[in-house]
Amino acid sequence: MSGPKHVRESGNRLRHEDMRRTEDLKTDRLFSQIDFSGGALVAVSGGSDSTALLLLLKQYLYKAFPAARLLAVTVDHALRPGSSAEAEAVGSLCARHGISHRTVRWDGPKPAAGLPAAARCARYRLLAQAACAAGIGMMLTGHTADDQAETVLMRRARMAGPDPDGHGPDDHGLAGMAPATLYDGAVWIVRPLLATRRAALRDWLAARGEGWTEDPTNENLSFERPRMRAFLDGDGHAGFVQALAVAARAAETRIDLGRHAAALIGTHAARPAAGLLRLDRAFLQEPDRQAAVHALRILIAAAGGARFLPERARAASLLARLAGHPGRAPLRATLSHAVVDARAAGLFLHRERRGLLAAAMATDGAIWDGRYRIRLHGGAGCMVEAAGASAAVAPMPEAGNAPASLVRAARAAEPVLSATEPAIHGEDAAAVPVVAPFARFLSCFDLAPARAVAAIVGADAVPPPPFAGRIGPASWAKA
Repeated sequence: MSGPKHVRESGNRLRHEDMRRTEDLKTDRLFSQIDFSGGALVAVSGGSDSTALLLLLKQYLYKAFPAARLLAVTVDHALRPGSSAEAEAVGSLCARHGISHRTVRWDGPKPAAGLPAAARCARYRLLAQAACAAGIGMMLTGHTADDQAETVLMRRARMAGPDPDGHGPDDHGLAGMAPATLYDGAVWIVRPLLATRRAALRDWLAARGEGWTEDPTNENLSFERPRMRAFLDGDGHAGFVQALAVAARAAETRIDLGRHAAALIGTHAARPAAGLLRLDRAFLQEPDRQAAVHALRILIAAAGGARFLPERARAASLLARLAGHPGRAPLRATLSHAVVDARAAGLFLHRERRGLLAAAMATDGAIWDGRYRIRLHGGAGCMVEAAGASAAVAPMPEAGNAPASLVRAARAAEPVLSATEPAIHGEDAAAVPVVAPFARFLSCFDLAPARAVAAIVGADAVPPPPFAGRIGPASWAKA
């Protein structure tokens, strides 16, 4: 594979249309609604988009937040020769502009299949670790309107089959990338350039005599995104505009549906015992069937520890069966590792016993079975495993009108922590609930239902996005 291409264009003779394009790069328009009081980490690969983002933000902070911390971080994926030199080039750029810079490296074996997805996961993990180490709760990425259009078209192309990212058409994945996404419950990923074209950023860099690095994988048509990028380049402006229009409509639909689902969850759902969710039978007769199906999908994923929502068609079919069931005898079904048990006392959901993790050493901050985050205090070492058969003989707590058999079944899938060594300061380890489908990535499109479920299961409150004002629809910035 050829090495990276270093590009530097002269800005002395920009065309008139190029000058018009760069007029949209007003830093107030791009950044004024973001709260930088806690500082910002910028992910900088050395490409045109992230380089422009970094320098535009530096310019803005100099005027508006002169005391704000700015840290540039480059992830060296170690996937090809020359990657370390590219990271060093970013470091040199930052030194010229007086910006703090760090390089973090993705070490270890790389997968033979699914490399782009694995690299993306590693990148966010390393960036979040760097942000937390620096005491910064926000990272900015250089995703552009071009990236958004490519994302929408890729997801639309998958409509005929299953989507490995869990964003099928029934999941409103056509909304594309959100302007803000909470990563791992701790760091906000903010994308301020989603309405900005890549060409405008390159014109802006060229006008200032700044160069960038071209990643050869961006032209490797064996990967999906470069193929879609080539398609858009050949299709002209019309395909780009259409893709962004699809994203805008899908985002509004997803937000609206999420708010209605959150209202149903708040009205009908409860947690009568650890690991056990209950819905009033009145939920089964709610007239807003789309919102009811969406709420059921979220609760099934939460109960089962699933990373993605179950298919809408399967959830809709299950809801129809449950609505037609009189409740005199239990009706049970399993979906996404959740047992759904309909009785006269209500609709109950809990994790099935199948597929639970074997006993293992607990790691601080790790998510166990998709449903709990492990927190170790004071240097304690401990094992974590499912309660299993021990739940059958343990005393059952009071659980309202939840049948004891279901309380016991739910408890069998709950985590048990056992110390292997005493905590240095005598403090205990804990397993804290998370909202499974949103535990790793929570789009601001889904804030309302995530907050509704978090309140029921006892998860940590979802922090507000770092917006000083409003970006997009009002419901993006508040539940």
